[in-house]
Amino acid sequence: MTAVLDEIDLQILKILQNNAKLTTKELADAVNLSPTPVFERQKRLERQGYIKKYIAVLDPGKLDRSLLVFCKVKLKQINHEIADAFTRRIQHIPEVTECYNTSGAYDYLLKVCVRDMKQYQEFILTKLGDIDSVGSIESTFVMSEVKQKYGINF
Repeated sequence: MTAVLDEIDLQILKILQNNAKLTTKELADAVNLSPTPVFERQKRLERQGYIKKYIAVLDPGKLDRSLLVFCKVKLKQINHEIADAFTRRIQHIPEVTECYNTSGAYDYLLKVCVRDMKQYQEFILTKLGDIDSVGSIESTFVMSEVKQKYGINF
């Protein structure tokens, strides 16, 4: 069971969303506490699952992965076994950086990061197209990024 978060816990979470590289002392200064209770709070927030992990956000363009595609996938039919098999396959496709099970006209929304259109075509033909349960695919190509905000506003 998770505890109710107080205002200091919420401040810690907000601050870490913007900069997870802060030292415990820097974080403690930001919330006006000493380092020891801030360290204990941060560890508790990790244990309770409020903080899932710490990551570095990379620049896809600098890594030659500048084509971003949202790929909507409709399965031919769906049940637990087919959905589980599909999601297991998606876990092992490196071009898929995010995958969401959705409601509506499509079953899944994939975020795909590739070098160029040729690599996306190859992805469709050899990876996504190789999954028997896939019925249809609709691709939306990102022309420019307008907003990218990591984290949750609260």
